[in-house]
Amino acid sequence: MLHSNDRSSGHSEVTVDESHLTDRPRKPADSVSFDADVSFSVPFVHRLRRTDNVADQDFHVLVELLHGGHDLPRVLLLAERPVAEASEFVPQLAQRLTEHPGVNLVRELYVTAGGEAVKNDSQCVESILQLINEHHLDRRSYVVAVGGGAMLDAVGYATAIAHRGVRLIRIPTTTLAQGDSGVGVKNAINYFNKKNWVGTFSVPWAVINDSAVLQSLSDRDFCSGFSESVKVSLLKSVQEFDWLCRNAERIQRRDQEKVDRAIAVSCQLHLDHITKGGDPFEMLEARPLDFGHWSAHKLEPLTNYQVRHGEAVAIGVAIDCFYSHLKLGLPLEDVHRVCDCLKRLGIPLWHPDLEPMERLLAGLEEFRQHLGGRLTITLLRQIGQSCDVHEIDRETMHEALKMLQQWNAASA
Repeated sequence: MLHSNDRSSGHSEVTVDESHLTDRPRKPADSVSFDADVSFSVPFVHRLRRTDNVADQDFHVLVELLHGGHDLPRVLLLAERPVAEASEFVPQLAQRLTEHPGVNLVRELYVTAGGEAVKNDSQCVESILQLINEHHLDRRSYVVAVGGGAMLDAVGYATAIAHRGVRLIRIPTTTLAQGDSGVGVKNAINYFNKKNWVGTFSVPWAVINDSAVLQSLSDRDFCSGFSESVKVSLLKSVQEFDWLCRNAERIQRRDQEKVDRAIAVSCQLHLDHITKGGDPFEMLEARPLDFGHWSAHKLEPLTNYQVRHGEAVAIGVAIDCFYSHLKLGLPLEDVHRVCDCLKRLGIPLWHPDLEPMERLLAGLEEFRQHLGGRLTITLLRQIGQSCDVHEIDRETMHEALKMLQQWNAASA
């Protein structure tokens, strides 16, 4: 206990009363306490490149990224089967890597399954781990992965746990992955029939967003990826949302100039969030970039993954916009603008498996468990002005779903 004795001089003398400590064992004079809370940060570099054709005239961009380690880097090239078979892009890239004297391609191209199915078991992850082991890849070796978001998730998980981190270069092949998940730091596979239940946070060595590789996408996959562009603009930029509304049809028609801009801005908004204090490893309660995702992640397994991730996100964003209107006063006119923009991008906004409602609402608890702590859902007060809520009124959410169903029927 501390006592202060005032003196007329204006100074005070502090004495320590240790009588209450007599029964406690005294520490040796030279003892050291190991209790500590020490904050520290780890520097990361997020390398993002944009190319017109990295398998052809822009191949040098990939080569430059491969020379951050050994003089003769060991490289494993992986590609998603539908992408490898759709065009000459992947075979040409494999040929260039094989012929380049400054690259040690450890084996011929390895082809994986594609789509969400690649995440529904551990087979892909185990196969990649086996390849990394067989070909003696280490922390300064590279896996170059060419594929969509689901394949990149599975490959990213494998490279993150091998040697606690083999360098990964992602070449996303979908509009969704180029504008969103491809630049993220999350990797996972599905488990217990739950989305992304097993995974890691790991920063990729580099990401190459290439225009040529998008050409083989089906219209459905091409269009659905822009739901993430709409999502991030609603959270971060009124101006970008307005631009997407004005240019939705031209993006849907694959106007290259508009497509490139939409992907670039979406990518930049996501990257800014990750690198400028946006809680990239999700240590806090909120996940603002998962706006609309609590229902999207549940809808996908409910439909046996027949609904694409981008389509599920579009539906989830629309549901949460209607709910934001009912609970937070988001203007109904703006909600309709969101739905109209998504529809003009060519993305459907309804699926029969949205009902019965109780099955979908089970996604709220799964969403909470995935992060831990309180349920935290990001909603909108205004476009560009988000907020977090910790409770969802099920009756009001049911009303929001009905409003979406009615809007969808009226706009058919």
